[in-house]
Amino acid sequence: MTETPTPAKLLDVVRTSLDGDKAEDVVVIDLTGKTDIADYLVIATGASQRQVGAMAEHLREKLKAGGVKGLGVEGAAQCDWVLIDAGDVVVHLFRPEVRAFYALEKIWGVAEPRTGTTANMPV
Repeated sequence: MTETPTPAKLLDVVRTSLDGDKAEDVVVIDLTGKTDIADYLVIATGASQRQVGAMAEHLREKLKAGGVKGLGVEGAAQCDWVLIDAGDVVVHLFRPEVRAFYALEKIWGVAEPRTGTTANMPV
């Protein structure tokens, strides 16, 4: 029986996968104590629908292999905005224009990244 990964382990898997897929403008928002929906929210950008789709598929495979049960994926058919719900970590993958339009960082009071940066926010 596979043990359920901790939120920190899930976050490591997400960061490693996105880094390997050359995701841009990766932002990690620590939600611990702010909401019950998740411990971490990760937002990243892919340059095209193809890249967003590939990032989502690779991440889904790695999370599933890592023992995540009940993994939810929405938006994979269009690949403009893909949401991956891994329970304690929720990941939003966007094309640049879609990310700019929705500006999820503003909802959580986090500054939007400068375009083209790859640095993660400290957690």
